Amino acid sequence: MTLLPPVPQARRAALSVAVCAGLAVALTACGGEDPDAGTNGIGKLSAAEIETKAKTAADAATAVRLSGTLVSKGGTYKLNMRLKHDGGTGSVTSKDNTFELLRIGKALYLKADAGFWNPEDGKDDAKPGESDDEAADKLDDKYVKVPEGDPAYNQFRGFTDMDVLLGGLLGMQGELSKGDRTKVGGVRAIKVTAGEGAGGTLDVSLEGEPYPLQFARAGGAGVLTLGDWGKDFSLKAPSKEETVDYGGQLPKTNSQSGSSGD
Repeated sequence: MTLLPPVPQARRAALSVAVCAGLAVALTACGGEDPDAGTNGIGKLSAAEIETKAKTAADAATAVRLSGTLVSKGGTYKLNMRLKHDGGTGSVTSKDNTFELLRIGKALYLKADAGFWNPEDGKDDAKPGESDDEAADKLDDKYVKVPEGDPAYNQFRGFTDMDVLLGGLLGMQGELSKGDRTKVGGVRAIKVTAGEGAGGTLDVSLEGEPYPLQFARAGGAGVLTLGDWGKDFSLKAPSKEETVDYGGQLPKTNSQSGSSGD
């Protein structure tokens, strides 16, 4: 029997390197795991291309759930909203109050407790009068239809507008860079970051459709999580028993309602 000559150690090492290089595409143990294995492939794209994919997916979606914190000119708000193109429903918590919003087309309803409608601002000379208390009690825990001509209409409506809120999230400005791979709610994602102070950080799904999953606004202006993309839900107007029609303009409230489109 003829024995094969031994392979020198240096040659064995070179052979091992060559084999690993040749199998890198197949991702054997030689090179470790491919971070894009089993994903939708957007991790291989540029930051700008990832943002474009995310915006396209969001624009095509019929519904979304949006929750988290939004810092606007009027204050800080905690949002828990379900949105679609013709309306939305959910709750908004400001510094002093929590109120519910429901919009069906142009019809906008607001529901809050008596404290929300009480114009007291904490000053001794600004205590509510008897008529104020009566108005607040009348509106307590009732849906109030917000008149379109009321100054607060557009501000409250903005919290229920899918296009407005997503437009603000996906309008990142400045130079974009691709960040780390991470997970949002157990879903693999990749970060896209705008230039410092110019737009924040967007986490885009690496699984299925490249939907935006989380957006951290620049300058600590809030973190919003997005989910239930394309999951439909019903919007139903409240009954007459649940509703108060206050007329052409809402009473003064204790809400610090800022512009949600900020």
